[in-house]
Amino acid sequence: MPTLFSRIINGELPGRFVWKDDRAVAFLTIKPVKDGHTLVVPREEIEHWIDLPQDLAAHLMQVSQEVGRAIQSAFNPAKVGVALVGLEVPHVHIHLMPIWSVTDLDFAKQHDASPAELDQAAEKIRAALRAAGKTQVAG
Repeated sequence: MPTLFSRIINGELPGRFVWKDDRAVAFLTIKPVKDGHTLVVPREEIEHWIDLPQDLAAHLMQVSQEVGRAIQSAFNPAKVGVALVGLEVPHVHIHLMPIWSVTDLDFAKQHDASPAELDQAAEKIRAALRAAGKTQVAG
């Protein structure tokens, strides 16, 4: 049975994508900790990050850096935080979040974002990716 993320990737469920390539996608989570909270997800269903083939792990990190730079540009945080948790969906995903303090990485602060908030954050990230000359921009 496909994971929730595979269903989003395959267009069965809505997603606000900011990046798409042949191996990975990035889209906003509907329960962000901070505006701009983005997930980088391999197209291939792999449950645990320690099981990623090294070339795919390297690709996911490269995508995370590109999207992270866009988040940095779009939201101007002190840093872009990174987390690999993987408890909620059995499909590897890298969380990228604009942060101003370590407490901004607290997943207990997740909230339901409105469609308008998600659209606005996604467009800010896409615009920053386009400004950086990236051709993998989704949307």
